Amino acid sequence: MSTSSPRPAPAVRLRQATPEDAEALTHLHLDVWDDAYTGLVEQRVLDERRTDVPARVERWRGILAGPREEPLWLAVEVGPGGDEELVGFASAGPARDGDVDTATELWSLYVRARLWGTGVGYALLQAAIGDRAAYLWVLAGNDRAIGFYERQGFRLDGTVDELDDGRHLRMLRAGT
Repeated sequence: MSTSSPRPAPAVRLRQATPEDAEALTHLHLDVWDDAYTGLVEQRVLDERRTDVPARVERWRGILAGPREEPLWLAVEVGPGGDEELVGFASAGPARDGDVDTATELWSLYVRARLWGTGVGYALLQAAIGDRAAYLWVLAGNDRAIGFYERQGFRLDGTVDELDDGRHLRMLRAGT
């Protein structure tokens, strides 16, 4: 029997991203990819993502300034002195796959590794899609993420997509 207790949830609040978040979001996105995918994708893929950070910042700024059907949600950790750090994000939008019977796709959900298991990912998922029917793509071998999504009612549907960064598996969830 384990005597350790679950980690307490940090002081995190959720809010919608704005164009002013582009630089911090870029760095968060690069870091969480390293957290999640080191050992699952070739290191060159992770390294190449860091070659032109200013262009990534501008891409995020454009995304955040443009029209969106759904908000991009940020998890912001508030430190003891009131300082804030972006620690996760999630976004959803219209389904891009024409062969699924749902209108919503979870486009992204990432949390810093130090906050895995604290409820931050669940809070972001709820903000992004709530209990709606949806689907998502997850990197094959990312058993931690697959387990998380299974606990949220998603199931692998057998659809596979081979991309430059690896093999992706589709997961679906019926709405409640």
